[in-house]
Amino acid sequence: MSKGGKPSQNVFDIERLRTIIELMEEHELSEVDLQQGDEKIKLNRGAAAPAVVHHAAAAAISSPATAVPASETDKHAGTVTINAPMVGTFYAKATPESPPFVKVGQRVSEDTIVCIVEAMKVFNEIPAECSGTITEILVVDQQAVDFGKPMFRVDPNA
Repeated sequence: MSKGGKPSQNVFDIERLRTIIELMEEHELSEVDLQQGDEKIKLNRGAAAPAVVHHAAAAAISSPATAVPASETDKHAGTVTINAPMVGTFYAKATPESPPFVKVGQRVSEDTIVCIVEAMKVFNEIPAECSGTITEILVVDQQAVDFGKPMFRVDPNA
């Protein structure tokens, strides 16, 4: 409550945060960033308990890190991943009848369109943003992707 007895309009009110978390779960959002004045908060779904960070009154709920076996790390050493720039649906081809944008073994340049990610009815062409040879396609056509999810593995030396 504010001084005048009116409800506070603070974005960081605990009830408002609970509502935002419920909306994140309902709409399958993995991350939300909020800012009010100098105060910032970043919410990430995935962890059981929130971790509080004291930087401009910021708090974060972070997901636990997952360990990658050494053999997997060695296997992909020297490769680059093309990650989803947004949450959406991955499309490997422009239309169901079209050939895929890229295939394993195909050489790409920074401007090569590798897929489409549809977010909120907007179809976004995703460029490789690196040069090399596609060594692995990590998602299936029409699969949902989260922000930062690896979609392709590229060998820049091949």
